[in-house]
Amino acid sequence: MKTIFKYTCFLTIIIVILSTLSFSFASSKYIRWYTYKQGIELNKKEGEKIFLYFYTDLCAYCKKMEKETFNDYSVVSYLNENFIPIKVNSDREIKIALDFGIRGVPSTCFIAENGERISSLLGYIPPKRLLNILKYINTDSFKKMDFRKFMEL
Repeated sequence: MKTIFKYTCFLTIIIVILSTLSFSFASSKYIRWYTYKQGIELNKKEGEKIFLYFYTDLCAYCKKMEKETFNDYSVVSYLNENFIPIKVNSDREIKIALDFGIRGVPSTCFIAENGERISSLLGYIPPKRLLNILKYINTDSFKKMDFRKFMEL
């Protein structure tokens, strides 16, 4: 009876550990996207910068960005750890797109911790370039130098 109890406890511990590990791997494999409303509320509560991505369903470069850039492990990890990622479909959420002056997709906007707009970029961004931009924005280097100078460091 004691042996069965020991094995049951051991198996329970192993299952909990494996579940935790698989959850942490799964959570870092994909970007944790928020709706606009959820992301803005989270920004007010936690005070993190926002990564705001505008797309449409028929946009070829949006699909390319989602397939290549948003599946890159380094980009996914950095975004999830340092930003509140918000994904907005410009065709369905027209008012939000208009509020941000979105005229084409894909478009990326960066919002400061206090809700002020930092910058926006139009077009496809390859993974390595986006990672550098994320670091530039996250470290507040945009306040001290232009992006070219940042890339020289």
